[in-house]
This record gives sequence, structure tokens and C-alpha cells, in this order.
Amino acid sequence: MKEYEAILEIINQCPLNRDRDTFFEEIKTDDLDEFVKKKFAGQEITYDKTVAKDGSVIFDLMVSGIHQRYTFTEI
Repeated sequence: MKEYEAILEIINQCPLNRDRDTFFEEIKTDDLDEFVKKKFAGQEITYDKTVAKDGSVIFDLMVSGIHQRYTFTEI
């Protein structure tokens, strides 16, 4: 099973507040897509998945109308 450092950013859409809520965690999984789906189970979710040049996997998510970004870097 692979281990990742995961960064979850909740992106504020308010035009006067561009701060992001940022959360860090370490996770173990062999399937990042399944991890993301389980994390947001029961919520309306769509996402785009990108693999960066450094190997990080980035999910740009819309979760019940809120833009979020999950970045996974293998440890």
C-alpha cells in the first residue's frame, strides 16, 4: 500500500476573501480515485485529475458547489 502526504485546500469563492482553508494529512491507499470518492461519499462531486511532472496527483473537485483541491505526494 502506498503512503501519501495529502493537502486539501477549500478555495473561498468570495471576491473579498481569497484565503484558503488548508488541511494536511498522511494517508495510505492503493487507489486515490476510490479514496476521494469515499472521502466525499453522500455529496455531489465532480473532479478533474492531473498528474504533475513531479509525480504529485492533483484532484480539482467541486463538492456540493464548493471548489476544493486535493494534492497527493507519495512519501
